Amino acid sequence: MSSEPPPPGSGQPPDDDPFKKQPPPAEGGGSPYDPSYGAQPPPSGAQPPPYGGGDPYGSGGPYGGDPLAGMPPLADSGKRVLARILDMILVGIVVWLLSWAFGVTEYDVDTDKIDTGKSFAQSLVAAVLYVGYDTFMISKSGQTLGKRLFKLRVANLDNGSTPSVQTTLIRSLVLWIPFAFCCACIWTAIAGGWSFFDKPYKQGLHDKAAKTVVVSTG
Repeated sequence: MSSEPPPPGSGQPPDDDPFKKQPPPAEGGGSPYDPSYGAQPPPSGAQPPPYGGGDPYGSGGPYGGDPLAGMPPLADSGKRVLARILDMILVGIVVWLLSWAFGVTEYDVDTDKIDTGKSFAQSLVAAVLYVGYDTFMISKSGQTLGKRLFKLRVANLDNGSTPSVQTTLIRSLVLWIPFAFCCACIWTAIAGGWSFFDKPYKQGLHDKAAKTVVVSTG
């Protein structure tokens, strides 16, 4: 078997990925999100739980049916919100500067004077920058600047590794395209706020689309 790491963006975590999920302890281990957490292992010769059991995505893997087994704890939703607000402010400043530089800003409150072309161009600039920022940062390390500050990280639900470019792009598009072109902060609040009520994985709607979770690194 080759010892070379998989190529970037292949979707396979490198062997030295420090965030890749680790197998739980042999006895009484697992994840606190698994109903069988702390239970004794089955007797010798007993059949293990069926592959994929307990995971709504159908990919529970070899961790007793719980994809969170061996992962760090799930992130606090409040910290996720604070990290997202910081990222929105940082990228928003760049969006405003570029929109002003290219003359596509549109702040007139008089609906009779709104330039539709400028409004669309500004939305396009916002979409490209927000999607590009999230896709690049998260596929590189699992963290945006906001997440790094609050010690959070995006991980694949199935194995805990850093999401690939494709996975991160799906996640970013679901979050930022509606934000940029129609629903602005309303959609961001709905998609991100979903994690406050979602069980057992505390996922936002964009996490569900990409099959990712946000975990704590601190």
